Amino acid sequence: MKNLIVLTGAGISAESGVKTFRDHDGLWNNYRVEDVATYDAWLNNPALVQDFYNHRRVELESVQPNRAHIILHELEKYFNVKIITQNVDDLHERAGSTSILHLHGELTKVRSVDDQYEVLDIGYKKIKMGDKSPKGGQLRPHIVWFGEAVPEIENAARIMQTADLVLVVGTSLQVYPAAGLIHYSPARIPFFYVDPRAEQISGVSNLTIVQDKAVGGMEKLKAILIDKYA
Repeated sequence: MKNLIVLTGAGISAESGVKTFRDHDGLWNNYRVEDVATYDAWLNNPALVQDFYNHRRVELESVQPNRAHIILHELEKYFNVKIITQNVDDLHERAGSTSILHLHGELTKVRSVDDQYEVLDIGYKKIKMGDKSPKGGQLRPHIVWFGEAVPEIENAARIMQTADLVLVVGTSLQVYPAAGLIHYSPARIPFFYVDPRAEQISGVSNLTIVQDKAVGGMEKLKAILIDKYA
């Protein structure tokens, strides 16, 4: 089977009701990035940061994967699908996809402030200041905040290099280093871009643009991918 490498962003989860940072009515409009999504914010007001992600975790429990998530799972019957996601939700997992790399962390996990590799899966539970890891470190969200290194970026680049086809869904390709991953894919392979604001990508040939939301775009692309490339 061909390797179908998929890069997903906030747009694919927005149709499940997960609010995004860049939407005009997005969840984060009530917060400045500097107050909840940087390491300085954690140092200055850790309780506020914990509360912000606690609320996001609770809200995540109430939403479900949408048809776009499910189609990506269905494509595993025809392709070796590997998903690289910028999203911190677990909707790809809940849709059944089996190979998912989270670039920016996972909302349902926390880690010790003393050891970034001491990661715990807490599901949709809340955590607070004073909650400790088994080794005694304060627990913090397992999220890559703005300004922090992206530990999985090299693994993501290696995955992208194996692509026979690339599919980008629900991202503006404006956030780096994630946006730069597309340039690690082999030259001239089929490349598909689904987003309402999708446009030509510099340096990418053989590009098919679908200017649509994730669900509508994936409904259109599923048959094309299977009929032409499976």
